Amino acid sequence: LVEVMDRILPVEDVEISGFVQKAFAKQGMAIMTGARVQGVRKGADSVTAVIEANGKVQEITAERLISAVGIVGNVENIGLEGTKIVVDRTHVVADAMGRTGEPGVYAIGDLTGAPWLAHKASHEATICVESIAGLHPHAMDVLNIPGCTYCRPQVASVGLTEAAAKAQGHAVKIGRFPFIGNGKAIAMGEPEGLVKTVFDAATGELLGAHMVGPEVTEMIQGYTIARTLESTEAELMHTVFPHPTVSETMHEAVLDAYGRVIHM
Repeated sequence: LVEVMDRILPVEDVEISGFVQKAFAKQGMAIMTGARVQGVRKGADSVTAVIEANGKVQEITAERLISAVGIVGNVENIGLEGTKIVVDRTHVVADAMGRTGEPGVYAIGDLTGAPWLAHKASHEATICVESIAGLHPHAMDVLNIPGCTYCRPQVASVGLTEAAAKAQGHAVKIGRFPFIGNGKAIAMGEPEGLVKTVFDAATGELLGAHMVGPEVTEMIQGYTIARTLESTEAELMHTVFPHPTVSETMHEAVLDAYGRVIHM
């Protein structure tokens, strides 16, 4: 695994990406951070990558190479030059309702920029069509779009990381709960994982939630709903979570932020 940044999953909370890196290493995966692929040579049944890291160049040969380096808009040779549509670094500029600079032309999804997620694009499409129909929909809050990484262990998050919250001037309360303290995770034989919550210390607002572990991509929506409804720590602490479920880790991570964790 070759990553140009100083850690894998760089958009995730640093604790979560660190957890994943250790998990990958335990699985026998070689990880290179701060590294760049300078070139690729294709053989008859193999691929060789030329990689520069720490001032040294090395070659790695494998059966397959997967490139996951972002999205580039396919905006050439479709006649945009003769319109009022603005293109910024291969992405079409559109407002919160999907309107471009050209009357009657709308854009949604990957073409309009990050985050490049299917569920973001789908919701943008709904907002766009409702706006065209005159239904006056609410604009989407980008911070309330959950992100999911389908690796093993899974990763899911919504809202601000701890570092981002502090950078914006928030005094924060941080909660953490490991999956090893959850009965269902132990019974499933998957006790490796962590849930982390970030709260505004003054208001109790849930600023962000970050998870790594079994099926966390199925759980993050609970925190997404909480952020959408602007729930506070008190409302989350007084929510009843079913037992035994892995989702109880979400409750415990909220309790831990306020010194009230139970099963740890």
